[in-house]
Amino acid sequence: MRSGLTVGSLVPAGFAAYARVLHPAYLGADENAVEVRWATVAAAIGREAHAGMQWVALTGSWDSYYSGRQPGLFDQPPSPGSLPTAQARHLVSALERFTTAADDCFFAVWEGIGAPAVPPDRVATLAMPGRTMLVLRGSLSDAATVSMAQAPFEQSPSLWWPADRAWCVATDIDLVSTYVGASAACIDAILAEPSLEAWPANPDDRVDGESDTRNPTPPP
Repeated sequence: MRSGLTVGSLVPAGFAAYARVLHPAYLGADENAVEVRWATVAAAIGREAHAGMQWVALTGSWDSYYSGRQPGLFDQPPSPGSLPTAQARHLVSALERFTTAADDCFFAVWEGIGAPAVPPDRVATLAMPGRTMLVLRGSLSDAATVSMAQAPFEQSPSLWWPADRAWCVATDIDLVSTYVGASAACIDAILAEPSLEAWPANPDDRVDGESDTRNPTPPP
């Protein structure tokens, strides 16, 4: 988990509102896996679900961040650095009503991912602090279907936004949450989407362990 970052370091400042979309854990495996919400884990373990909660603090173990499991509760932890396809579809459904450029969107992924599906020498690049991003252009629906890593891996875009810049979505490669900046009406729609576990956020919110002030973060 990256330390010292805020929502505003991932999503540009200036939007009217922000949201945090939590990546689900899973009970079971493969096509039979069932999504498990963070709030469910918090209730089962006796922790508090809140906007700044962090997965490690909820589970009480750093091992749970990449490979841990709690039998009967979850077998797979949330996916770090990639918004799962199902959540991407639900997010697209909420976002498409709040842009005039659903057919003209940009998708960027860090060039350092292990097996990029995008040929680095054939696409545009975007220089970001400490990282160079590979950029594709397409329709909004591509965000829920394109994998930017070679099979059998899945990798959602790290950044995506429409040409009218009505909103911006960011999934940092080290985090298990996705952040969105948009209009207040758009964020309200995301928060009201029953298929997403989403919470309101602010640009100055921490996105590391320091953001969870209600559940104890285990020692490193």
